[in-house]
Amino acid sequence: MQIIRHSEQTLKTALISKNPVLVSQYEKLDAGEQRLMNEAFQPASDLFGPITLHSPSDWITSHPEAPQDFEQFFSDPYRKTPSPDKCSIYIQSIGSLGNTRIISEEYIKWLTGYCKAYFYGLRVKLLEPVPVSATRCSFRVNENTQNLQIHAGDILKFLKKKKPEDAFCIVGITMIDLYPRDSWNFVFGQASLTDGTGEVD
Repeated sequence: MQIIRHSEQTLKTALISKNPVLVSQYEKLDAGEQRLMNEAFQPASDLFGPITLHSPSDWITSHPEAPQDFEQFFSDPYRKTPSPDKCSIYIQSIGSLGNTRIISEEYIKWLTGYCKAYFYGLRVKLLEPVPVSATRCSFRVNENTQNLQIHAGDILKFLKKKKPEDAFCIVGITMIDLYPRDSWNFVFGQASLTDGTGEVD
């Protein structure tokens, strides 16, 4: 088992920018936010804990990618940013999320709280849950698992049509397996950066 640890200098290099736009935003942080940022630079912090690679089949091992620091992310011309008229994250439940309504509601409550904390400053709104049939998506029964699966691309098309005017993005949540194409066994999720749509199971 391999463990990847980052030094304080590595974290500061990755997270601190000299970009004037970002510097002005850093200066506007309140005392609590500044403490949070300082905590992020400590190698022992829970915010950026060590990455454990359990096996050669882990994604980070089997799909090597060039590293990206925050400056590169911020300067990416393809990166979409919220605006005053598009600053809401919409969550769309598709199908049942648990054995009971109470479990489904608790799951959505937890997810909403996480989104509000992680995407600080954006509004998080819930859309009325819909049954899978409302999406008119293709489906199949996986020949290996015998699980029902719904087509990820069709769900993205459905979400694009449902996306409200003030949405920065819309995310579909389902407990049903997804598949992106017939040749794939399954996929955990799929998104369209250009359309601002995504789905996870």
